[in-house]
Amino acid sequence: MTSVDLCLSIDLGTGGPKVGLVTLEGELVTYEIHHVPTVFTSDGGAVQDAELWWTIICDAAKRLLAQPAVEARRVKAVAVTGQYASTVPVDADGLPTGPCLTWLDTRGVAYSRRAVGGKVQGYNPRKALHFIRKSAGAPSTSGGDPIGQILYLNAREPDLVARTRWFMEPVDYLTMRFTGVASATHASRLAMWMTDTRHLSHYEYDAALLDAVGLSGERLPPLLPFGEVVGTVTAEVAEDLGLSNDTIVITGVPDLHAAALGSGATELYATHLALSTTSWISCPFPKKKTDVLHSIASIPGLTNDSYLVINNQETGARALEWFQGVLAGTGSVMSYERMTALAETSPPGARGVIFTPWLAGERSPVDDKSARAGFTNLSVTSTTSDLIRAVLEGVAANSAWLFTYVEKFAGTTLSPIRLLGGGAQSSLWCQIFADTLGREVEQVREPMVAQLRGAALLAAISLGHLNLSDVSTRVTRGTMYQPLPENAESYQERRNQLPSLFARDKSWRRGSRSPSR
Repeated sequence: MTSVDLCLSIDLGTGGPKVGLVTLEGELVTYEIHHVPTVFTSDGGAVQDAELWWTIICDAAKRLLAQPAVEARRVKAVAVTGQYASTVPVDADGLPTGPCLTWLDTRGVAYSRRAVGGKVQGYNPRKALHFIRKSAGAPSTSGGDPIGQILYLNAREPDLVARTRWFMEPVDYLTMRFTGVASATHASRLAMWMTDTRHLSHYEYDAALLDAVGLSGERLPPLLPFGEVVGTVTAEVAEDLGLSNDTIVITGVPDLHAAALGSGATELYATHLALSTTSWISCPFPKKKTDVLHSIASIPGLTNDSYLVINNQETGARALEWFQGVLAGTGSVMSYERMTALAETSPPGARGVIFTPWLAGERSPVDDKSARAGFTNLSVTSTTSDLIRAVLEGVAANSAWLFTYVEKFAGTTLSPIRLLGGGAQSSLWCQIFADTLGREVEQVREPMVAQLRGAALLAAISLGHLNLSDVSTRVTRGTMYQPLPENAESYQERRNQLPSLFARDKSWRRGSRSPSR
């Protein structure tokens, strides 16, 4: 095997799929980025067309493989990464029987609360502790995860369920489309909290946990080790895409894990921060642990005997995308480059303008689906530049709020922080993160497509081409940003303001109905 061997990598984000060809050494050759719509309904639904994903991915793969410098025979593996906490119902052949219920879909809230809800932070303590003891977390009482989604489908869509053989995470669904084989891992099913992660070599769902929420598990795909070869591409896929019949496909990879691999943050406590549609802070961790109060846990990690820190903030770089849409109401769409250039003309602190970024509620370090975003401290002298900079600073301050608890969870200083995702393309935003976190920040190389690289590196490990210990040296280091002393006081104040604003706004949120998406 040589370094010119390729992996067909797919990263299915909430906004749509990225499809790329990456060498088994982790070098990106070519890629495409596509958008898919999310359909929101007045009753809390948020769905995507899973068949559309497949059509877009196949069409993109054919275009990439047809490029003059690319030979399809060099593709030795397929790897899929992407969003999780979503549910795709499929038949025995892996074809969708209905749309994907994304992590934004909360129609199962009543069923989730009936299963695990109570009076302590929304949970029944006895039931929640039963889950936490085994799996490190518990199904969300918001309904925005596979338990709420499956309970909703069982109760409200019996005809769809009757046609359904498997309830799958998106990455596992796409893996089945390539192979015809139903599979999942401890990692890909992490948002169900239905496996006993004290025993990572035990590849079965926990019957007692399933029984606690009223599920049998008969429609959950079989569990395999993380990074295992599921099979080879089907004859139909091989012919359609021009791939060899012996092209292997590995198990689906959550974007959390692909981000760690793609940023080179694979050693113990090596930390990455994703600034994508959502945002999170993670690092490899030595043991199973849970911080219930701040929604931080360690879950099955980059090997079948290790862990990775998990948490999630519902709005990351999406905040800038949202504000781009707001500004488009003035008559033209402003590019992100233009927006960040304008933000640079506003001083640190955005002349006092504060943005709270909870556009879709929050999970970490506080779990509150009713939280909403807003600008504070506006005046007649506030400019568009100030508002854009306030958005950048607000997202960074929110990450810093979470980072305080992640560092306590880890029990050690976490530095440097590897920043990846679409938002990390902005050098200004990287500097704002360094200043706000008070830590050295590395702008990961090709940050928007780092997870394509991560999925390919896992495929290389699965093929025996690399070891996990090789990954940190295979990923070329990016640009480093140091905290600027002159900005420390301003950003310390901003970090302190965010929790106070959250507490201030909570009282009136209780008395008002949260707007539907």
